[in-house]
Amino acid sequence: MTTVTSVRPRTGRMTELVLLLFAVGIVVLAYVNVGVATSGQLPTDLLTHTLGLLVTALAFHVVLRWRASYADPLLLPIATLLNGLGLVMIHRIDLAQGTAVASRQLVWSALAVLAAAVVVAVVRDHRILRRYTFLAMAAGIVLMLLPMLPVIGEEQYGSRLWISIGAFSFQPGELAKILLAVFFAGYLVQTRDALSLVGKRFLGLQLPRGRDLGPILAAWLLSLLILVGQRDLGSSLLFFGLFVAMLYVATERVSWIVIGLGLFLGGAYLAWRMFSHVQTRVTLWLDPFSSDVSDQVARGLMGMAHGGLLGTGLGRGYPQETYLANSDYIFASFAEELGLVGVFALLLLYALLVERGLRTGIGAREGFGKLLAAGLAFSIGLQCFVVLGGITRVIPLTGLTTPFMSAGGSSLLANWIILALLLRISDHARRPVPERATEEVAAA
Repeated sequence: MTTVTSVRPRTGRMTELVLLLFAVGIVVLAYVNVGVATSGQLPTDLLTHTLGLLVTALAFHVVLRWRASYADPLLLPIATLLNGLGLVMIHRIDLAQGTAVASRQLVWSALAVLAAAVVVAVVRDHRILRRYTFLAMAAGIVLMLLPMLPVIGEEQYGSRLWISIGAFSFQPGELAKILLAVFFAGYLVQTRDALSLVGKRFLGLQLPRGRDLGPILAAWLLSLLILVGQRDLGSSLLFFGLFVAMLYVATERVSWIVIGLGLFLGGAYLAWRMFSHVQTRVTLWLDPFSSDVSDQVARGLMGMAHGGLLGTGLGRGYPQETYLANSDYIFASFAEELGLVGVFALLLLYALLVERGLRTGIGAREGFGKLLAAGLAFSIGLQCFVVLGGITRVIPLTGLTTPFMSAGGSSLLANWIILALLLRISDHARRPVPERATEEVAAA
């Protein structure tokens, strides 16, 4: 008699553990490199920082073993490496400028990882979020509009993106994009049939009905409101681009991309004609070296040119000469000290992160998870493109931060929560059917 035994598929947790240790090792080596290059000796707090990073990463790894054992094994190591390298560069710039931003960023990193672990532990099934589709919409819009209030709203660097309550300041738009992604996923799952199957053909495109244009027009108008009220070109572009991308994923109709690009170009032209801060960004984009408005773009370009192919080496360049070198221009700082080779390595990490997120969407077995994972992954990819496009003059500078690396607690917190949701969705997608059914019964 033949005995049939079932083989449990690999969870990938051991792979994740090995990659986590490798990522922490790279960060520690970079930290040592900065210390030796700037002072000629090992950093005095090397052991403290190493243990802190290692304990934080391993704690999240344990949470995944406990609550999401089948989650994608590459997402956490990539995010840990990017976050750690960002801390190293912020510390390096602190040494040059005599500031202490890295200490604050280290605290935010710990809080962000803790928040991500809580999300993984509490949200046992991502499909629960679909119940709060319209609540997420309302909360997301409120968060995006909070900086426009007269008392708590705060303007920094020409944009009104922050709220300030006492000594605490926060950028609520970073969390708003997550809530709006949840709303878009829930809404499009319900309406994708009407948005994709009904309409007339024109010049080879399946055009939607007039009544179905309402959602995209509402998103367009809201993005313009953000651009006008908050003077924030980056958040406006990110919000509208996220909606159009998720709309295309839901319907697979190229006509939505065409309509979205048309609305974006029209809105961008109107903003350029009507608003002085947009005209300033365009002027810096077209002619950064002769403009008397600001030399930020020019300094960033010269710093990247100074790095060349292999870079000056960590701690041996002059990234502090560029404004906002530890936040908006942190990628230019890396380009100067790691060179073109280092930039390609960082871009590869981001490409892998986005690819694994999109693969999670493909592997999801239901529409809501597919759309949510695709939207969250696309938001990271679009933000990277907008940031890199701005500092390399592919597009006008927008003021967005590089995910996981730039100084700023709001962005770091939001990106770790995005990672937690991707881990949760990937766990559900990769989990064997019998185990998933048992877990769902237990959760119910």
